[in-house]
Amino acid sequence: MAGFEVAGRKFRTESDYKAALRDQAKIEEIKSKVNMQQPGEVITLYADMQMGKYRFETTVGNDFDDEIYELAQKYKSQGYNKDSRISSNRRKKTAKKHKEVSQKNSGKQTKSSMTKEISLDDYDEDMRKEIIAELKKRDKRRRLTVVLCSITAAVCFGYFGIYYYFSDRTQMDYENLAELKGNTTLSGGNLPGMTIHYTEDEEIELTVLEEYQTLYNKNKKLIGWLKIDDTNIDYPVMQTSNNEYYLDHNYNQEYDKNGSLFMDKDCDVVHRNTNLIIYGHHMKSGKMFGNLNKYSSEEYCKNHSTIQFDTIYEKGTYEVMYVFRSRIYNEDEVVFKYYQFFDAASEKEFESNMQEMAALSLYDTGVTASYGDELLTLSTCDNSEQDGRFVVVAKRVE
Repeated sequence: MAGFEVAGRKFRTESDYKAALRDQAKIEEIKSKVNMQQPGEVITLYADMQMGKYRFETTVGNDFDDEIYELAQKYKSQGYNKDSRISSNRRKKTAKKHKEVSQKNSGKQTKSSMTKEISLDDYDEDMRKEIIAELKKRDKRRRLTVVLCSITAAVCFGYFGIYYYFSDRTQMDYENLAELKGNTTLSGGNLPGMTIHYTEDEEIELTVLEEYQTLYNKNKKLIGWLKIDDTNIDYPVMQTSNNEYYLDHNYNQEYDKNGSLFMDKDCDVVHRNTNLIIYGHHMKSGKMFGNLNKYSSEEYCKNHSTIQFDTIYEKGTYEVMYVFRSRIYNEDEVVFKYYQFFDAASEKEFESNMQEMAALSLYDTGVTASYGDELLTLSTCDNSEQDGRFVVVAKRVE
């Protein structure tokens, strides 16, 4: 594992390690061309990175991106722009002046009390003009800094305002939906059995559970409801023909950065897959799967070991079996990809998948599964690595 470390970051696979080395080489090349002590060059570099001129593959590149962002913001706050350039003479004079001030302040005795106050009248006319010009420049930079800080503050407050607007709206929406669950007054009575055509020759009649009829009438993309006791996870689960729509839409089909919990498009709750996979955003507010990573604690898992997932056709109770971190891999990487595990064609294939997940699991829950058992996988983003994922797998027990 020591060989798979670059710039203080560890990588699990050789392909990730090589990608990190490429990022490091690219960073060294950039540093050889850009003088980090020149504000204009740093600000221009940051703008180029924002435009996608330089692209990185791993967290090594992301760290460098953060470093350039912070440095560029520092220079901007001091009134510099992309055209700013500090001459070498000016840098030397500034350094000399700082050194002299430092030496003067470090003396054991000070003569400040014995020295008269200095005024502009003590200098000749040319020096006075130069001092006044410098003071005007400083005042102009100060004013510009105040304006930039005000604009930045306004943008930040605006962002947080929008963020909390969506967060509050989402909270109210889902509280209302939770109240509608089990309420049949708006469903128009029991829904008749639905005839679903899977093939030209196959017809299956299914009846939506009474408690979900009102919700189903409001949005036919509803496929179930997920609930974990004593947590904020108490949400409808949606499903469409793609895995994109509910990344940024809520149950009411409005744009919402919180998105919705949704089942993978390749899952089938009627012709039941071995494994049903549900995705949700890891929101900082705790919404959706924002608190799912609490399962990284074995103690937390013991206190929240049961998950309730009902499809709109039948109820289901699941017990947590595996908790692990993974990531989205390249197509050509030969490695266990939990997000492609929907069905096991044989007992051998099922056991192989179980062994892969057990090896990844953060701890042993004592729960195991056998071929023929029905599984539920909850997946959300994880920032421990690029394209990281945090995963909880449970086995149906009722």
